[in-house]
Amino acid sequence: MALEERPRSCLLRFRHKLEEDIKPSYLMDHMISDGVMTVDEEEKIRSQPTRKEQAVALLELLLRKDNRAYISFYNALVKETYDDLANLLHDDLPYVLPDAHKSSSDGYTPYVQAMLSEGGVPQRPVVFVSRPELVNRVREKLYRLQKDPGWVTVFGMAGSGKSILAAEAVRHQGLIEECFPGGIHWLSIGQLDKPDLLVKIQSLCFRLEQSLDSQSLHRPPNSLDEAKERLRFLMLRRYPRALLILDDIWDSTVLKTFDIHCRILLTTRNRSLTDSVSGAKYEVEVESGLDENKALEILALYTDTKLHGLPEEARSIVRECKGSPLVVSLIGALLKEKPNRWRYYLSQLQQKQFKRIRKSSSYDYDALDQAMAASIEVLPEDHQELYKDFTVLEQDIKVPAKVLSVLWDLEPEEVEDILEEFVNKSLLFVDSHNKPYLYYLHDLQLDFLVEQNRTQLESLHTKVVHQYQQHYRDGPPISGDEECLYWIRFLTYHMAKANLCQELYSLMFSLDWVSIKSKIMGPAHLINDYVEYGPILDKENSEVRSQFQEFLSLNGHQLEQRPFPDVVQLALSQPHTSEVYRQALLQAQDRASRGKLYFDWLNKNSVESLSRLVIHPHQGSIYSACFSHDGTKIASCGASRTLKVFKSTSGEKLTEIQAHDDEVLCCAFSPDDRLLATCSSDRKVKVNSCKPAKMFCSVLFCSVLHLFEASSANEWKTISVRDVFAEGDEEVLVKCSTWTADGKRIICAARNAALVFDVETSGMLLEIRTNRLSMVQFCHACPTSNLLAIAYSNYAVELWDLEANKKMADCSGHLSWVQRVQFSPDGSQLLSCSDDQTVRLWETTKVHTSSAVCLKRDSDVLFNDEEIIVSAADNCNRLQVRDGRTGSVLFQSEEKSSRIRCTCMCRQASAVVLGQEDGTVQVLEVPSGKLLATLPGHTKTVLHCKFSQNGQTLITSSEDTTIRVWRWQSGECQVLQGHKEQVRCFSLLSSSPADTRLLSWSFDGTVKMWDTESGEKLQDIRAHRGAILSCHVSPDGCLFATTSADMTAKLWHSESWECVHAFKGHQDCVRSCRFSWDSRRLATGDDNGEIRLWNVKDGSLLKICSREGKDGMDSLHGGWVTDLHFSPDDSLLVSTGGYIKWWDVEKGEALQTFYPTGTALKRIHVSSDFSTFVTIDSIGILYILQRVA
Repeated sequence: MALEERPRSCLLRFRHKLEEDIKPSYLMDHMISDGVMTVDEEEKIRSQPTRKEQAVALLELLLRKDNRAYISFYNALVKETYDDLANLLHDDLPYVLPDAHKSSSDGYTPYVQAMLSEGGVPQRPVVFVSRPELVNRVREKLYRLQKDPGWVTVFGMAGSGKSILAAEAVRHQGLIEECFPGGIHWLSIGQLDKPDLLVKIQSLCFRLEQSLDSQSLHRPPNSLDEAKERLRFLMLRRYPRALLILDDIWDSTVLKTFDIHCRILLTTRNRSLTDSVSGAKYEVEVESGLDENKALEILALYTDTKLHGLPEEARSIVRECKGSPLVVSLIGALLKEKPNRWRYYLSQLQQKQFKRIRKSSSYDYDALDQAMAASIEVLPEDHQELYKDFTVLEQDIKVPAKVLSVLWDLEPEEVEDILEEFVNKSLLFVDSHNKPYLYYLHDLQLDFLVEQNRTQLESLHTKVVHQYQQHYRDGPPISGDEECLYWIRFLTYHMAKANLCQELYSLMFSLDWVSIKSKIMGPAHLINDYVEYGPILDKENSEVRSQFQEFLSLNGHQLEQRPFPDVVQLALSQPHTSEVYRQALLQAQDRASRGKLYFDWLNKNSVESLSRLVIHPHQGSIYSACFSHDGTKIASCGASRTLKVFKSTSGEKLTEIQAHDDEVLCCAFSPDDRLLATCSSDRKVKVNSCKPAKMFCSVLFCSVLHLFEASSANEWKTISVRDVFAEGDEEVLVKCSTWTADGKRIICAARNAALVFDVETSGMLLEIRTNRLSMVQFCHACPTSNLLAIAYSNYAVELWDLEANKKMADCSGHLSWVQRVQFSPDGSQLLSCSDDQTVRLWETTKVHTSSAVCLKRDSDVLFNDEEIIVSAADNCNRLQVRDGRTGSVLFQSEEKSSRIRCTCMCRQASAVVLGQEDGTVQVLEVPSGKLLATLPGHTKTVLHCKFSQNGQTLITSSEDTTIRVWRWQSGECQVLQGHKEQVRCFSLLSSSPADTRLLSWSFDGTVKMWDTESGEKLQDIRAHRGAILSCHVSPDGCLFATTSADMTAKLWHSESWECVHAFKGHQDCVRSCRFSWDSRRLATGDDNGEIRLWNVKDGSLLKICSREGKDGMDSLHGGWVTDLHFSPDDSLLVSTGGYIKWWDVEKGEALQTFYPTGTALKRIHVSSDFSTFVTIDSIGILYILQRVA
């Protein structure tokens, strides 16, 4: 039969919208199940290359199909929650399908009522809610029995409402008249033995015969065989177009009694029952739960309450039982009699006290636990034992057959057969959208098993662990498939439940396990394990547990990177006293003996941090983050347009919402933590809720603070902030305000200051200012102490004590503007969020001031045997000379009035030079600090300085475009003039004292050669169209290389100054270059993080390093490649950028990566044997790295 005109027109009318939105693969599964589409047709549609082309093909097929296909397509849309699309098709549904959105009682006429009563069909329950989608699906299947006999099976787990659904499906006059004019006959079966079954059939036969004339009455059949024949005769001859409904069938042998070539609708928990009978077969699966609104409607009807008047416990009951019609109805009936017991019945459900939830209806079992037990008791004994093992699963967890194959020690094929039996009996559910299939229990089934096997829980979990250990004796699975994911995620859970404490210690105090689980699952799951099982682990060693947890918390954002970092290398940055470090060092030493590279951070003990957790929740800037009021959750939002909620203990993501159409600027929890409000650049505010307070303060990006009475919304007073700043035309914007815990002070952020005002007098009590280059972005007062947190645009977060007017700590770690800070409700933690895409948590109870001292990146290093001496300016603009190994300060100058921009130590004398922004050059004696020389002459910032080999000569270059060659002890100076722009660096052409030639390069694109003795310019070429960013002379002195912002590198002959090769291919500024020690290779690095290795002889490209694995900042090296060094044998290359990488020169492959706390490394100093590496990051942390031998 062809598709009717109305539905055909509807499909054509809305064809474009359907093609744009539907995912055909989801819908076709349902249509194949309904029998309106063949597998071949599905394959043909799936072969289309794009989703849209598949949608076009599906609609073309539908237009060639009949009404049943249209109905099935409609039901599939409803099933897959395409409600808007289903509504478009709804009004043109063919006649065979009643209106799916009105009560199915539309066809329930007196004729139908009489017909069903005569056939023994149960009446509707007193409390009834319609399930139109399911009813329509059953009716659609029943229409298929119009011409020929067959079976329609309605199956589902206990209490899913199968019987009510079957009865409701036949309450329709059109269905009865067209398909079953001979009547509808209901027979309740249940778990019967043969005599009872015989009685049932005798009763049915008597009823059928009684409806005929009195001569048709026969004696009752005496056996099942006779009964079967009598029923066959009646159904075929006397009632040829009648429907027989068999309710609650358990046994296939019972069903065979009714295999009499008639029309049968049956309800069962066992999907496979009809495999034993002949004829056409159709199925309808009944979901285990109602949607929340339907379930609440049942409770409202039972308790005679409006939906909106139901208590909060109503939703909790529905969620606890996942909308089980049986449970909701049982509890509803109990509440009808005892309406004040909402909380009691909820607690009984939560505590799995199923015996207390007893029937008040015509259901076959006295209590919920009996209904559950009945399904299990029909299994063979060995399968009952296997089913018991599901007790160990966590709620809502799906497992593949392979996991159960390990648990049961059976072949996977045998396990799949057993699981299919459980699924067919509605004892288990299968997610067939996954390959391989995943299996899971309904919450009620799992709760029942836990209650039934409570005394055996420990032994059941022990069995799981022992079976795992036996199967994976050679090491844990690392394949990343569903089986691997289950074991990696839940092994610790099973160990804890089995009380296998020693096994749990060994596993969780293992760096190998940390590496495997964090790679497969991510760090948040691991941190959760240490939090959840902390009480067990602390019995063994609380300090070790704390060390592992801290390692993961502070390195979690690194462990989420791909390619996955080397966990052993990360762990080598842990304190020397840490068990994490001890295990990492042992592994590093073992692997180093086999040629692997590892580097130990020697001076890490001199670095302190308040940070306790680093989270990378978004791609893009994070504009706002906040604690929930109970402190357990953190919400964040930003440029990614999403809102995310995660655990404050571990960073595990709980929720992600595509919140707005533009960047999300702010988020906040409601007082009960149930709601989240967000506001966005799209001019929308979503989900707003607030709690009244005594007063509130309004800041509308103006120069005035407005204080209001909350009760009346009247302005109470204003405080002018503009008056605090010097007079000027520039507007003063107040960015935020915060109240102190006592409510007596209010603090606001404006320009580069945080201002504290007395609320009563409006007088300013305190002004906290930062330098002129940084702005205060946000401030927040601690709710439990006198601490104030301030966020700055210079990436810093500071903690101040308002009573003492003293900075307590610098929270260093962010790599871009810090947008917001907030204390936890108990004041023990502080969160900060930044444009660097991270949220950081800090422990305020461990405040200290030592972290306030950090170094600038312009530095010099001396390697003398085992001694490592470092000179660099600190953040207070003092020059420091430190022992690199211990971190101790050997010398510290007084604070300079002009910023120190470069430094160099003399290799011969105990002297150090510093160059300043005002052009001053000073030479100081170390360690006395005595001023040996002040060398005036430069008129702008001194950018680079270097002593000669003998220490008698000092060379400096400056933004003033000159180079000066000093006889620093006498003050004599040779000025090298000729560059037109700043000279950032220079290089002597050789290390020989007799060679006085100097190479200089500049942003003006030129390279020049000078004689340092005479000051004569020997050579001058315009090497590049853009600024020259680096230059290096080959070790043999024959060549030099230049790199430029014009994205090229060039090779020049030192004598002829001819361009030997021009290297092209970089896609960004070429920032650095370095010759190999044999002068045969040249390495170049660019601002996209790419490193290229070139053949010096013929100019060919040998390798491109870093091409794989861009990080989240869209760079191949975490930033610009700023420095490069070859090992003495030219087999290795080290590079700096956002982090430090070591490379295999021949293969161009990364061998190791060191991730500093900060980023933007400017330079790395390398010892002559390539064993020690020194650098300083953007937040001033010094790194002395030594290769592990």
